[in-house]
Amino acid sequence: MQTSQSFRLDDFIAGWIGGASSVVVGHPLDTVKTRLQAGKGYSNMLHCVLSIYRKETAMGFFKGMSFPLASITVYNSMVFGIFSNTQRLISKYRYGDGRRPCSLLDLTVASMLTGLASVGLGAPVDLVKIRLQMQTQTLLPSSRLYRGPVHCISSVLQTEGVSGLYRGAGAMVLRDVPGYALYFIPYTLIWSICSLLTRFIVNVVIVSSGSISWVTATPADVVKSRMQADAQLQRKYRGILHCILHSYRTEGAQVFFRGTSVNAVRGFPMSATMFLTYEMSLQFFRSS
Repeated sequence: MQTSQSFRLDDFIAGWIGGASSVVVGHPLDTVKTRLQAGKGYSNMLHCVLSIYRKETAMGFFKGMSFPLASITVYNSMVFGIFSNTQRLISKYRYGDGRRPCSLLDLTVASMLTGLASVGLGAPVDLVKIRLQMQTQTLLPSSRLYRGPVHCISSVLQTEGVSGLYRGAGAMVLRDVPGYALYFIPYTLIWSICSLLTRFIVNVVIVSSGSISWVTATPADVVKSRMQADAQLQRKYRGILHCILHSYRTEGAQVFFRGTSVNAVRGFPMSATMFLTYEMSLQFFRSS
């Protein structure tokens, strides 16, 4: 699966597999996070969990999962593929050898470029996921705004145009460009110096870095979620700055940290599943 010294397809395939496994593990808590950040009536994480379960049963936690399962797998494939191949391209350009390990500066550039490129696909995916998650099970089918992912995409395109799918993309850039640096740099540096016998310990460190990156990105994530949940018919926010100011004036500074505990908890199983599945798939492809 190697097309050249500086470009490999197996990173994309392993990323696709890692993405699929992380969606299944992380989607229930992702639904809780979205409701806390963009919804109303929830006092804390536990109250949100109990409310969803009582009103919508366990299936409420998996609302909107079919679309992320189909799309985030592609998104993760792109993220891991771009990050790994960008490292090799940088090494080949700077040192003449795509196999040479990257410096800290190279890793920073590669991870931040990955975060920037990921918004192109990630913004529409996130918007559709959030719009579907914000529809509660108690609504009658006739009063629902969206019947499913395809209907959601077509409705947004009809009412808001292509730019509607990228609503909140600016906040996503603010979240993902620094976020991926915190996500990938510890993973790459620590994983590269450890043997197979220490991979379990390494995974704990990597999972911690995943949680840290999500926690530090929570303020931008709150703004992104609110912008994306802000449908055309009930629009509240004129832009990122207006969303920040309106949220601060009406709910205080603490609103930007809503969902922090969910992000921290969710980061552990999602990161563990994604990175381990990615590495195991990569080892399988490169040993076969």
